[in-house]
Amino acid sequence: MKDLFQEIKKSLSEGEEAVLATIISSSGSTPRRMGAKMLIKQDGRIRGSIGGGAVEYQSMKKAMELMKKKVSGIKEFSLTRSQAADIGMVCGGNICVYFQYISPKNNTFPSLCNSLLEALEKREKGWLLWDLTEEETWQMELFLESGMADEELQKKGIKIPGAGRQIVLWEQNQRRYFAEPLVMDGRVYIFGGGHVAQELVPLLAHVGFSCIVMDDREEFANPRVFPKADGTVVGDLEHIEDVIHINREDYVCIMTRGHQYDYYVQKQAMAAHPCYIGVMGSKNKIRVVSGKLIEDGFSKEELDACHMPIGTEILAQTPAEIAVSIAGELIFVRAERLGLTQAGKSAC
Repeated sequence: MKDLFQEIKKSLSEGEEAVLATIISSSGSTPRRMGAKMLIKQDGRIRGSIGGGAVEYQSMKKAMELMKKKVSGIKEFSLTRSQAADIGMVCGGNICVYFQYISPKNNTFPSLCNSLLEALEKREKGWLLWDLTEEETWQMELFLESGMADEELQKKGIKIPGAGRQIVLWEQNQRRYFAEPLVMDGRVYIFGGGHVAQELVPLLAHVGFSCIVMDDREEFANPRVFPKADGTVVGDLEHIEDVIHINREDYVCIMTRGHQYDYYVQKQAMAAHPCYIGVMGSKNKIRVVSGKLIEDGFSKEELDACHMPIGTEILAQTPAEIAVSIAGELIFVRAERLGLTQAGKSAC
């Protein structure tokens, strides 16, 4: 999201119009799910993706048509078996896309872009809300927890459904809304800056995760070794809470240089209850550390919730392959948390 809105801001500053295409619902076997975005610029260039192949070709045509008319619109795409096969799917599906025409003459949108980008930079929680009741003319607002989002939404009579922080499309009081939470995925804290971590960080950064690397050795935790990390921390692994605060939305990857350091980190991480804990190591190493944690009072259920050994089973051997397996597991966990592992009904 951040890259796309930076590009939108740049286009507006240069006096160029654009269309932001966002999947607002999907069903069946589709390549992208709700919230996926693609920016179509005035010169035909695109940023992002909503599925590739026939979908993006038709989306570009639709965006150019709407730019000429200077209006927004909704279009549903039904992928046939042959179209699905063109982009590597087994069967077809439906996606509903909102094409948001953005004019350089819109005086309020640049300010919203600035507020959104600032919120994303600060990792503030909140909601980006579209009112799509009038298809051709959209309204978009940003509600931040720091700005008392719940109270502001209540004043407007808007109740975002669901207890979780998931992307949602719904109707209320004869109006149609689409809401997307900010900071949907937490940070990835990687403990141990060895070979696997050095392969993992750029891979995770490429798929949209923010990474912090911590090690007790400066030569294994510094910006030179991890230029793609959002931060590196040198500190005592027995007292990570002195320098790092892990919350429930974060991911923890433990890959230190030994049993004892893994134990220190996992004990502290489990007490913080992040959404994901993964531990790298042999079955024997994991068994030894798990025994100590049981003695500390952690339950078998709590240990079973940890991913040990870390990563999806793909028979990975090299640090690069192990990094791929870990990235795959984190992508899946993130998708589960966003409710993207279940197909939603098409709501066009």
